Amino acid sequence: MTKRALITGITGQDGSYLAELLLSKGYEVHGLIRRASTFNTARIDHLYVDPHESGAKLFLHYGDITDGSRLVTLLAQVRPDEVYHLAAQSHVRVSFDEPEYTGDTTGLGTIRLLEAIRMIGLECRFYQASSSEMFGAAPPPQSEETPFYPRSPYGAAKVYSYWVTRNYREAYGLFAVNGILFNHESPRRGETFVTRKVTRAVARIKAGQQDELYLGNLDAVRDWGYAPEFVEAMWLMLQHDEAQDYVVATGQAYSVRDFVRFAFEHVGLDWEQYVKFDDRYLRPTEVDALVGDPSRAIKTLGWTPRVHTPELAAIMVESDIKALETEGTPWVHRAWDRD
Repeated sequence: MTKRALITGITGQDGSYLAELLLSKGYEVHGLIRRASTFNTARIDHLYVDPHESGAKLFLHYGDITDGSRLVTLLAQVRPDEVYHLAAQSHVRVSFDEPEYTGDTTGLGTIRLLEAIRMIGLECRFYQASSSEMFGAAPPPQSEETPFYPRSPYGAAKVYSYWVTRNYREAYGLFAVNGILFNHESPRRGETFVTRKVTRAVARIKAGQQDELYLGNLDAVRDWGYAPEFVEAMWLMLQHDEAQDYVVATGQAYSVRDFVRFAFEHVGLDWEQYVKFDDRYLRPTEVDALVGDPSRAIKTLGWTPRVHTPELAAIMVESDIKALETEGTPWVHRAWDRD
C-alpha cells in the first residue's frame, strides 16, 4: 500500500527537499501551510499537481501549529503513516525579538501535534526537527549524550520540544524520534540566514550590483551540511526498527569567516575588500562552536554526509549567480535582514 506522510513546514527549505524525497519513493504527501495573502509556496511549486488530475500525490492543507483543534481534525482526516514536524519560528536571532511567539510555535507547537496524535489514537511514526542550537554553550563535539545549554529563546524552545517528544515516546509508546540536525544549507535557504545572505551578496558583488556586505560575528564556528542529504537522514530514522534520537552532522568545523572566504574565492574575489562589521547582527548571547558527532547515525542508519562546507559554498554561489541572471529585477538589501 502507498505510504502517506504529513509534513509541517513543507514550504521551508527542509520541507521542500523532504517532499521531493518522499514523492520519489512513491509516498502520498500532505503538507500543512499557513494562510497568507501572498503565495508562499515557491519552494514546492515545481512539485504541485492539481489534485483534480489523476496521479496527484501532493496535497496542501491550510492550518497552523498554534491551532490545536485544527491539528486534531487534519490528522483525523489524513491519517498519515509518518508525520514530519519541521514547522517552527526557526531564526535564532529573531527569537530574541519575538521570544513569546518563538516559544508558542517552536515549543508548544510540538506538544499540540503530539497530543493530537495521542487523542485520536493515530498509529504513526513521528519525527521532531530538533536543533544543534539546543547545545548552545556546551563544548564540541556534541553528541546525543551531550548536555543541553541553549543560548537563545529558539534553542530553549527546541529543548522543550525535544523532551516532550521523548516523554510521549516513553509515556505512550509513540514511535517518536528527535533528529538533532546541525546547520544544513542549500540554494533554498532563506535569504536572511547568514550563509544565503553571503552567497547572494557574492553573486551581486560579482555582477556589480552591490558594493559591501555587512555581517556580525565572523568567529562563530559551525558544522555546515547539505540540506538534501539531511532530509535523507530524517526519512531513515522513521524506517528503523527502534525509535531513538540522532545527531545529524558532518563532523567538520568551519568559522563564518571560512564560509565567507570560500564563497568569495569561488568567484575570484578577496572577501576582506567587501565585508564590513555591523553589531546589529550580534546575538545577546553568542554560541561559539557547534560541531556534531554523527557516529550513531552513520553506524545505525547507514547515513553518510557527502557535501562539506567548501563544496556547499560553491553550490550556493553558483545557484545565486544563475538566479541573478534570470531574476529580472535586482535584489534589494533590506535594513531589517538578520543573520
